[in-house]
Amino acid sequence: MIYSRMIKKTVLLPILLASFVVFSQEKMLTKSGTITFEASVPSFQPVMGTNSSVTFVLNPVTGEIASLALMKGFQFEMALMEEHFNENYMETDKYPKAIFRGQIEGFDTNNLTQDYKDYIIKGKLELHGKSKDIKATAKITKTSSRITIISDFGVNASDFSIPIPSLIKYKLDDKVKVQMIAVLKQS
Repeated sequence: MIYSRMIKKTVLLPILLASFVVFSQEKMLTKSGTITFEASVPSFQPVMGTNSSVTFVLNPVTGEIASLALMKGFQFEMALMEEHFNENYMETDKYPKAIFRGQIEGFDTNNLTQDYKDYIIKGKLELHGKSKDIKATAKITKTSSRITIISDFGVNASDFSIPIPSLIKYKLDDKVKVQMIAVLKQS
């Protein structure tokens, strides 16, 4: 009986480890994706931040996609703007990250080529303690072992209860334009 259990464990453990290795090889990853946002209003100083250390993970078999951006990773042209972003608006000590989890509709790596194709990505964006459904168009291409995803979409600051003082409300657009670029490779 004990010998039988040892054999089962001896056989089962390598099988489980092998399945984890195979599953982990399926994922594609980057830790240097870029997200840029702009909340500028014409005639005023541009309000734009960029984070080039965003993690993106893609399961090429299922089309599931996820990303994680640390909010303090956003950089601005002016240090004062970055300070206000972190302390007053995004409250990054309290809400340190933005997370997106979603699905690329109709995704099939066999249909990808060097030419960009349009896909729809649907999912949930968690930001500033709130969660919101997002639907965006993405351009996706595959070159050798890399998949590139580019998407532009908009979110409303008010949907995430991001506080904008009335004194400067006229200088910031509630509709924030977001662009993301990720070049993913086998992890």
